[in-house]
Amino acid sequence: MRARNIAWSATLATALAAALAAPASSASSAKPATAPVCDPMQTAPDYRGKVPSPKDVLGFDLGERQATSAESDRYLETVAAKSERVISGTLARSAQGRPLKYAVVGRPELLSKAGLAKVRGDARALRDPRTPERLAEKIAARGVPILWVSGNVHGNEPSGTDAALRVLRDLGDRRDCAATKVLDNALVVVLPTQNPDGREAGTRQNAYGFDMNRDWFARTQPETDGKLALLNQLPPVLYIDAHEMGGTSYFFPPNADPIYHETPEQAVGWINDVYGAAMQKEFTRQGIDYFNRDTYDLFYQGYGDTVPTSAFHAAGMTFEKGSASPYPEKVKEQYITQWVSLSAAVADRRKMLTQWRQMTVDAHQQGKAGKLEPNQIYNPPNQVDRPVPDRRVRQYFLRADDRAKRAEVRTIVRRLQRMGVRVERLERALTVPDYKEYGRAATSAKLPAGTYYISMAQGQKHWIQAMLNEDSYTPFPYFYDVTAWSMPLLGNVAGGSSGADLRPRTSAVATLDEERASTRGKKPKIAILQLSATATSARQSVGWLRHRLDREWDLPFTLLTPADIAAGKLAGTQVLITPNGPAPEAYTALGDAGRKALQDWTRGGGRYVGWQGGTQLAARLGLTTATLSEPTSDIPGTMFRVTLDGSSPLAKGVGGTAWNFTSYDPVMKADSGVAVSYPAAGSPEWFVSGFEKGAAELGGTAAVVDQKAGAGRSVLFAAEPNFRALSDGTAKILRNAIVGPDPRDAAIVSTRSAADAAARAGALPWFESPIRVSVRPADAGRTAAILRSAGARWSERRAGDVVHYVIDNPRGLSADHHPFASKIASGIRGSGITPVAVTLP
Repeated sequence: MRARNIAWSATLATALAAALAAPASSASSAKPATAPVCDPMQTAPDYRGKVPSPKDVLGFDLGERQATSAESDRYLETVAAKSERVISGTLARSAQGRPLKYAVVGRPELLSKAGLAKVRGDARALRDPRTPERLAEKIAARGVPILWVSGNVHGNEPSGTDAALRVLRDLGDRRDCAATKVLDNALVVVLPTQNPDGREAGTRQNAYGFDMNRDWFARTQPETDGKLALLNQLPPVLYIDAHEMGGTSYFFPPNADPIYHETPEQAVGWINDVYGAAMQKEFTRQGIDYFNRDTYDLFYQGYGDTVPTSAFHAAGMTFEKGSASPYPEKVKEQYITQWVSLSAAVADRRKMLTQWRQMTVDAHQQGKAGKLEPNQIYNPPNQVDRPVPDRRVRQYFLRADDRAKRAEVRTIVRRLQRMGVRVERLERALTVPDYKEYGRAATSAKLPAGTYYISMAQGQKHWIQAMLNEDSYTPFPYFYDVTAWSMPLLGNVAGGSSGADLRPRTSAVATLDEERASTRGKKPKIAILQLSATATSARQSVGWLRHRLDREWDLPFTLLTPADIAAGKLAGTQVLITPNGPAPEAYTALGDAGRKALQDWTRGGGRYVGWQGGTQLAARLGLTTATLSEPTSDIPGTMFRVTLDGSSPLAKGVGGTAWNFTSYDPVMKADSGVAVSYPAAGSPEWFVSGFEKGAAELGGTAAVVDQKAGAGRSVLFAAEPNFRALSDGTAKILRNAIVGPDPRDAAIVSTRSAADAAARAGALPWFESPIRVSVRPADAGRTAAILRSAGARWSERRAGDVVHYVIDNPRGLSADHHPFASKIASGIRGSGITPVAVTLP
């Protein structure tokens, strides 16, 4: 299959080159043979004058300065009102109530109610493998691909918005051949800003502290949820996601490894051979600095490039322009990549739709055969470290017979359904000869009637595997984000897979309604202690918690700072929740008065619930006997099975095991009060989803401790229990910690052991969003030289046969905005070093 797909990409690339060099033509009328070459960037714009210029509407030209969200909306609506080629809509409202405006651009007949229904129907038919081939061929011949241009998913990366507005104006008003070619052969959706709250605040995250380019997987935020709802109505063949990064250069694909194994090969061919080639040609012609095959990947299934690619079989692409450049330059280069990509997409419309259709057919055939895509390397000399197992997977099952997990199971089913996945239920009990329960060996099992059944023989086979996988099978030890994200594991629901050729009696499941786990009865008075106002870790962890409390659990709270604690504002609080953040900074900010107030409050009967930095702070204050130490393993974002003490109130509705998400978190040990623990490494209960090296050090240690502190109580998590508000399984443990009863018997913290714990915790360093590099001792010298050449500051630690470098990142910058993070990664890659792990923030 791959050879054929590559050949198709080459054919399309050839067609693109011919289109750029040949006289222009359109679907409506042929141009004379003597017409000038219709190059997308060298054709002079010819405006009709129906749409007023940005300066006429806003008072400035696009790119002259950053447009506000309101100005962006005003110009979008102006274009829609003045051009018969444009209609507008609102796909969602942000957390702070701002609209997410979008425009649909195309020939007027496509924008009527009937026209849009036809485009949607054609796309739906092409994405359905059951559509007869003759009908699919007719649709490909007459239909149009849907192309998306979006910007500003990170609020402090604004230039994509202004460029998208320029594209909107050009498509709405130009009549030259370059614009006509796109209009005649595509329907274009323009979404100028995906994060209006972040744009107005100048923050990367949205108002709830979510990185919106990590939320595509679970779509917890209204901005992402509304966007994906519209994407399912108008599924893309091309999806452009415009970003900014540090420096002044420009990044566009091809991407770096790793690439997720269920990424359709044809889409990768488009990205590399069609769009990447077209942009490279134009940037070279204009002498614009660019790079590719570095830093960015197509791995985690929550990005604005991975989800369009895996779930919609589109060419999903991340574009990044250096934020240090002047604003007019940023907008200009964003515009170039958007305009050139749109032009490349319509070079051979029929071929593009035929290939798009074929990806669905191929996916269905793979799923019917139970064949998982293998891991591949796209950037030699990289090598596959962890191949996808040679095991057939024809169907997944989700158990529905545990009433305590009803909400979590239904959430997963609903998420599948809303991405076009067909979900059924067993009408009678089914014996599965090779049932592989998550984290267990395959064995024969009898599944009860009512179990949810998800066949892989669907056009959405790639996305089913992305959501329901047991492991991501990380092929290459470079990590730009997490390495595990299985929805059943995150929700801690029972289920598994089978490769057997089964024919169960099933019935279709209607689309499920959303469920909320609202708290009933009397609610405790809750406060949240935010350890830092500026640290990314604190802003995100607190934001994820606020989202849960506000939108799902309906638990009112008060937000406090260390200064508020010192000022006595804990009075009346029953539960204090302290999420992640820099513990040393907060410990200092509390001062003597704040530290004493927090100790007295807890020991006087308060319930202290903390994790990560919040746990470190509790240890420093002597509120626990647990000891914390720096990990010597490499765990860049991985799930581990953990076991729960069934007598603990934290286990209510959770069960005997759960899946704990961890990422370079402290190793926690305690001689009492261990409510959740890691199994012994190598035992039957030990199971890891995602990448790890040296994780055996977690075996037998504590994941959660629940101890009595005087008349009060401290419940402490080593890792984030509410990661991105999608780890529903451990979030239930957290909810029990907040509103559940006290344990009948709790370990009492003695003064001496608390002092010992505080002393040990005091030695624990804190690094805000660090860069981590782990290598073998033989490569340590070359690695240190690379770090020195980049101007890095780091700590070095040797553990066994691995040398760990933790590179300081005091501003908590992400890799794309960090001044040298990508240089370190490329330096390691180019030096011939085979790393144990390279983890970028």
